[in-house]
Amino acid sequence: MLDLANMTPEQVRGLIGKNQINQPTSGMCTGHIQANVVIVPKSLAYDFLLFAQRNPKSCPVLDVTDVGSSEPRLMAKGADLKTEVPKYRIYKHGDLVDEVSDLKDYWRDDLVCFLLGCSFSFESALLNASIPIRHIEDHHNVPMYLTNIDTEPAGQFHGKMVVSMRPIPYKLVTRAVQATSRFPQVHGAPIHIGDPSLIGINDIHSPDFGDASIIKAGEVPVFWACGVTPQSIAMTSKPELMITHAPGYMFICDPKDEDLAVL
Repeated sequence: MLDLANMTPEQVRGLIGKNQINQPTSGMCTGHIQANVVIVPKSLAYDFLLFAQRNPKSCPVLDVTDVGSSEPRLMAKGADLKTEVPKYRIYKHGDLVDEVSDLKDYWRDDLVCFLLGCSFSFESALLNASIPIRHIEDHHNVPMYLTNIDTEPAGQFHGKMVVSMRPIPYKLVTRAVQATSRFPQVHGAPIHIGDPSLIGINDIHSPDFGDASIIKAGEVPVFWACGVTPQSIAMTSKPELMITHAPGYMFICDPKDEDLAVL
């Protein structure tokens, strides 16, 4: 079995590009930044950049490619966003029309790629603080939920925030907030702690994306803003085309998590 946790980002991206890895990327390349992917036509790129600027908790921008380029020069020079994400989603006019392992059939010369911070990137900080991460322990995708929290609209884009959830032992919640607050470019501190119904989640055991996590006695559900939010935005805003990663199937970057720490 491959030791994906201790491989370099370049090694793992190479395996992904050869379709030898097709699974959620949480826990891979320990200590390295992981990123959400959003790809839109140039005609929508300014609106999306403005949307991200107005919604930094959900959509913290790490990199933006030149028009027609799939190389994220700041986060992974020489990499290819057309092939080095394990699974992509294709949205057209708000409908999810396809899931694919590469973008060879969908790439256009007018596309602009955005890399957005991902909460997988602060999981090393949580682990280093002796905070357990259930979806890593149980080898499943992180649970993600559509909320009743409105994003700040920009141009064509509008809709509700998506959050990821991790069950945290009650006595460690303060430590989890402290650990993740150091990383605002990968969602930073939680946006909600406790009762999920207060943010519009009616059934914590039925996530809208990813897989359910067991919440044990003495644990509290803790929610972070999530980079799957643009997929909610695609469904409500109905742009001509938006390409994203599949939830939990991230792009792995060369810089390390600590490179983004602010404290």
